[in-house]
Amino acid sequence: MKIVLGLGNPGRKYEHTRHNIGFDVLDGMAAEAGVRFRKKWLMPLQSAEIEVGSETVLLVKPMTFMNRSGSALRPLVRRHGLAPEDVIVVLDDLDLEAGRLRIRKRGGAGGHKGLQSVLATLGTENFPRVRLGIGPRPVGEDLTGYVLARFGAAEREAAGRAVRQAGDAVRMMVEAGVDQAMNKFNSETK
Repeated sequence: MKIVLGLGNPGRKYEHTRHNIGFDVLDGMAAEAGVRFRKKWLMPLQSAEIEVGSETVLLVKPMTFMNRSGSALRPLVRRHGLAPEDVIVVLDDLDLEAGRLRIRKRGGAGGHKGLQSVLATLGTENFPRVRLGIGPRPVGEDLTGYVLARFGAAEREAAGRAVRQAGDAVRMMVEAGVDQAMNKFNSETK
């Protein structure tokens, strides 16, 4: 089993904002598989189960706010006896241009509060992640307002394409491995 954790904030107010692009990827994957997200009883998350090749994949959207994303992951990792390498995190990246993907096997948080929470929960940097660009980072603008805003018309097409490619990248990571997905998507996306 694999867990794909999409990072975002709960509630309609945040739907389809730059900071919720991780949720958008998981929503697309669930729709393509014909499944719906369901609230987990006594757990701060929504999940949907899909099959990717011969692997069961649990798509997870934390219903905590971004900076507490790891708390939604903790009970699932424990319950299913998963290693950190079995968790794929999908998140926004302010330092990547809108429409770009970057897949990594490991690494730090880079200032991302949601990823910091996941790092603290798993106790390691050794888990794969798919970063989707929401930048370029604005100069002299309030970052909170920027990440919580929706994409502008000029960026919307690139962001939508990146969301679809990220779903393909996650499926490749599950079926063929992180290295193969990195080789294809890190060089291909623009």
